Amino acid sequence: MTFSVLTRRSLSLFDAVGGWRTVAEAVASRIVFLLAYLLTGQVLTSALIAVGAVAVLAVIRVWTERKFWSAAIGLGVVGLSAVLAGSTGRAVDFYLTAVLMQSGGAVLLLLSIAVGWPAVGLAIGAARGERFSWRRDPVRRRQYRICTAFFAVKSTVAALILVPLYLTEQATALGITATILGGAPAAGVCAYLSWRVLRKAPPRSRTGFAP
Repeated sequence: MTFSVLTRRSLSLFDAVGGWRTVAEAVASRIVFLLAYLLTGQVLTSALIAVGAVAVLAVIRVWTERKFWSAAIGLGVVGLSAVLAGSTGRAVDFYLTAVLMQSGGAVLLLLSIAVGWPAVGLAIGAARGERFSWRRDPVRRRQYRICTAFFAVKSTVAALILVPLYLTEQATALGITATILGGAPAAGVCAYLSWRVLRKAPPRSRTGFAP
């Protein structure tokens, strides 16, 4: 099976922020923090342990791949979560960034569909250097709307669950939900569904996709 949109050039923007390793580090930090908090009951200690774990992963990445910027992004995101939790003493604040990202993402994704500029189309068009040429092809516009809808539904469902958990300070449930719905597992499902949609492009369509 081929999926020509997932070329090296198509993934350049994703790679620029660290790719799947940055995603994995974010998931790992949430799991490590939750486990440490359940064991110690100390928010600051748990946050520092999570930062330390990601710092080790960042050093390994720099040593093996020489990707200083990507490592800094991953460490910076976890560091921000640790600062939020450490400054308030509330475990749920370690997941505040996930809550805000899912809530904001849901709004932006739904808005992009409503105004006819689906976010997935903008991202892939920019990554492939096509800019807005895909808007002239009704097949591509429809496909990008569907793909954007997958991520919009995911973010909306995540936000609807995460926000109440955050407001009621249910740290354990929040940590598990943020890891699954706000992390790689749910995003991976959306990416797979998008792949299924995009690979169905007709051979004569100007999509650039091979079935």
